[in-house]
Amino acid sequence: MDIKAYVSENEKAELKGVQLQEIGADELLVKITGTGLCHTDLGVMHAAIPTPSPIVLGHEGAGVVVKTGESVTEFEEGDRVVISFNYCGKCANCLQGVPSACENFFRYNFGESMETTDSKVVDNGKKIANLFGQSSLATHSVCNERNAVKIEDESIDLALLGPLACGIQTGVGTVLNKLEPGFGESIVIFGCGSVGLSAVMGANLAHCKHIIAVDVQEERLSMAEELGATHVINGEKDDPVKEVQRITGGGAHYSVESSGVPAVVLQAIRSVRALGTIAVVGAAGELEFHIHDELIPSNKTLVGVVEGQSVPKLFIPEMITYYKEGKLPFDKMVRKYRMDELDNAIKDMESGKTYKPVIVFDDDRG
Repeated sequence: MDIKAYVSENEKAELKGVQLQEIGADELLVKITGTGLCHTDLGVMHAAIPTPSPIVLGHEGAGVVVKTGESVTEFEEGDRVVISFNYCGKCANCLQGVPSACENFFRYNFGESMETTDSKVVDNGKKIANLFGQSSLATHSVCNERNAVKIEDESIDLALLGPLACGIQTGVGTVLNKLEPGFGESIVIFGCGSVGLSAVMGANLAHCKHIIAVDVQEERLSMAEELGATHVINGEKDDPVKEVQRITGGGAHYSVESSGVPAVVLQAIRSVRALGTIAVVGAAGELEFHIHDELIPSNKTLVGVVEGQSVPKLFIPEMITYYKEGKLPFDKMVRKYRMDELDNAIKDMESGKTYKPVIVFDDDRG
């Protein structure tokens, strides 16, 4: 079938007419309602993340099932779904209930080569690579039933829900699923983009005593306060480490680093007290530091977290419940854009004008 999709090649994304081949036995054809834009999409577009090229962008999709493969049992035509990350479902980590640590995560979500990419998108017979098992910056997407999540509540704006599939899931899940702070403990979050702000909301759900947000943009710090931060620090005006130690009386129990700036990782390490845990979720590059001095005597734990260590089929419905109860107001971060406004959405996200752009594939932006 003919569709429109954002095809990335040579560090540019273009809305093109392409074709979708027939779905497989365990796959779904989804008519996309809205897709969140994430910095991972930009990393792929600018070749900072190695993938086959050309590739259709999009990995925070939400839409309606229009066709199911012959072996699909969980979904049927008309189901509303959110499409999250892909995974093999067969490796030890998947079988132990941690699909975000799938041993084949990179192959299933980014692809190793054009020859092995699992994609149903072609352009006049030429294969186009697939992203996150969905490539949902398109009018239609093919995904596996593994990485689709059924949305039972029809009262919620479906276009809003796509970002739950990655960015929001990463922030909220890092706090609730990985760090699991106890009632009254302290946490500091570095970086107030959509992931960091989601971590703020997760910390609020966990009833942390001190929820400290660090950024260099005052507008983002204001949003952090609106979403539940008890304290904010402008990293350009004050020393975050000293301020966190002052606020908490010796350091936070946990820190989340979402900025992706290598030097900030060290601030996140130094902001926690002895026995503290530092979760790195931002795509930070190289950093040189003294392992013994920074970690060992203080018994600190430094961990990496992917997708909030979430099981999407369980965690996305949980987040929707929190949203309906008014406890996870992620819609405050969302701004909708028309299908032809991707360039504007990217500019607004990079400038900080918006936190989570959602590309809608109809004329109704709510």
